[in-house]
Amino acid sequence: MTSSVERLAELVVGTVESVAPNEIRVLLELDAPQSTALNTGIPGAFPRLNGYVLIPNEAGATVAYITWIGIERSPYPKRSGFKDFGLVDLPFPLRKMSLSPVGTLTSGRDRRSGAAMYDLSRGVLAFPSVGDQVLIPTAEQIEAIVGAKADDKRVRIGSSPMASSAAIMVDPDKLFGRHLAVLGNTGGGKSCTVAGLIRWSLAASQKAIDGTGKKGHPNARFIILDPNGEYAQAFADQVDNVRLFRVPPVAIGERPLDVPAWLWSGHEWTTVAHAQPGAQRPLLLQGLRELKAGHTEKVPREALIRRYLRSYSVRVSAMLSNGTSAFAGAPGPRFACAGLLQKIALDCEHLAVDTEDPTGGALAKLSRDTTAIVEGRRSYNPRFFDDFAIADLETVRTAINELANTLPDMGSTAPVSEDAPLYFDVNILAEHLDRVATEQGGSLAGFISTLGLRIRGMLADHRLGAVISRDPPTSFDTWLSDYVGENGARNGSLAIIDLSLVPSEIVHIVVSVLARLTFESLQRYRRAHVEGNSLPTVLVLEEAHTFVRRGRDDEGPASSPIQLCREIFERIAREGRKFGLGLVLSSQRPSELSPTVLAQCNTFLLHRIVNDTDQKLVASLVPDNIGGLLRELPSLPSRQAVLLGWAAPLPVLVEVDELPLAHRPRSADPDFWDVWTLASERPVDWGVIANEWSSPPPAKQPDD
Repeated sequence: MTSSVERLAELVVGTVESVAPNEIRVLLELDAPQSTALNTGIPGAFPRLNGYVLIPNEAGATVAYITWIGIERSPYPKRSGFKDFGLVDLPFPLRKMSLSPVGTLTSGRDRRSGAAMYDLSRGVLAFPSVGDQVLIPTAEQIEAIVGAKADDKRVRIGSSPMASSAAIMVDPDKLFGRHLAVLGNTGGGKSCTVAGLIRWSLAASQKAIDGTGKKGHPNARFIILDPNGEYAQAFADQVDNVRLFRVPPVAIGERPLDVPAWLWSGHEWTTVAHAQPGAQRPLLLQGLRELKAGHTEKVPREALIRRYLRSYSVRVSAMLSNGTSAFAGAPGPRFACAGLLQKIALDCEHLAVDTEDPTGGALAKLSRDTTAIVEGRRSYNPRFFDDFAIADLETVRTAINELANTLPDMGSTAPVSEDAPLYFDVNILAEHLDRVATEQGGSLAGFISTLGLRIRGMLADHRLGAVISRDPPTSFDTWLSDYVGENGARNGSLAIIDLSLVPSEIVHIVVSVLARLTFESLQRYRRAHVEGNSLPTVLVLEEAHTFVRRGRDDEGPASSPIQLCREIFERIAREGRKFGLGLVLSSQRPSELSPTVLAQCNTFLLHRIVNDTDQKLVASLVPDNIGGLLRELPSLPSRQAVLLGWAAPLPVLVEVDELPLAHRPRSADPDFWDVWTLASERPVDWGVIANEWSSPPPAKQPDD
């Protein structure tokens, strides 16, 4: 019978030669396994790059993985039990390897069975010393290193080829709760990995429910934003558990994509309508508030004048907030200040003509006083102006506010925010803005009317109109039930939103609205819950580099749909965990992703990455000492990935479990040769496609 000491001696493969915080050099024994180790209970490959070894010490055993293997020449033969130093002056080969320490393995005993138990902790508690023995880990130790049998590991995602094919299990709370990034080049298996994570998580949840004797399906919520239309096929076998949304027309079993424009916030409206600050934006927001409050009839003229004066007060205040550089110094700022004051004087004069006293007289006086300030700043050349003073602008602003306070407001009803999710007929927004432009007149009329033109052009696209102005409209609670999920996820655990046919000029707005409403609904759920509990939900974003794009230095201050989309996902990345919203990003270009979002991802699944820029970025995000594993990224085969971060006890190479062909997303490489050689048929009827492409959808969409 083999004693424990003899058993330990059988596992020794070398001794420590040198120690550094990030590298340990080891001299292998002459009788160490050459390629296959048979002394660990089961045959295993050794030595092998990225394989694990143990170095026992007073803290337990330092876990390290192999980063380099080579042969160095020695001037003397190394034979156990002999002293041959200096006898033969020939080079003799010595096998050596370099290790990177990553963790500490401690052992204990199970109280009931008495069997050995192992516990892995991140970080090195005690570094080894020169001369310490290096051991091959046993099968039980390997499973502890990769976390195959940890109590909180509930979902299997694959096996580790570097750890005797031990099962790789993950904890969904850690995987989804602190955001996950699945990164890799096209063809590396990202989409299959994401689909597999969802399927395996739902299957494990169902198995756990069945094991408790309860009846029902998982109360899980996955929302997939799918810009390429890949995931509908991956879950086609789960009809009762999937809600599939697409741009109309839709087939049986599908639902029309519905992102009502009345749910958009004021910021989203100003972005999509390209409303310029100053005149357009304040009046657009005012128009949204009026329509959401039900003010669709003609507004009294005094109330309109009050609104126009308020908009001018905002513009003057904005100029004052920019400091004296906005109206003094260079000719440009002085001209801008003079132009603003001249417009105020001109509009007040125009409004005073058709307005009865005392308002008309007050408007005329405001026009005269403003004109006097402008004329007083003219230089010797009538076409130029001297510097304007702060007192000039403050005088005009005070006069505007005093006059506005004497005029009636829009009504006695409580104020309504432009962000409130209140229904209004989107199709009358352009008409309402036109009415505002007509009633106001003056120099602002042309600016306001262009908003109506943009909105009409947006609604004219029948693909977009069917998405943002559905008739009949969906109630807000029904919309939340459809997209976020009903109570207990009775309508299914998975919502797939196919964005492939959403017009490119609006797809970023659609994505940002969906993400914002999901996030804010979970915020309000936690606040409304008696115990303050969250509602766990996972938001999956494919092609994340398209929607969460890194900001550029040349971006202007005006908000664009791309900026709007990035802002909401950065907010979700920072705050989503508090409200139960997990983020899964899938991208083939991590270097193009927002650094803020990537920095908030605590777990990474890295498939093959070839681009140098992407490799450097990934290396800068990873805190662990895993340089060797990352150097393997360019050569990883399909389905293999490096799992590291919060959900993995140590960085580990994973061979992701293979999905059946019917369960894979529609992202396979095109089979050119089979089509060319008639091995695979591809019949084409462009008439059907052209008719569907050009025909508007039905006036009324079917009820869900």
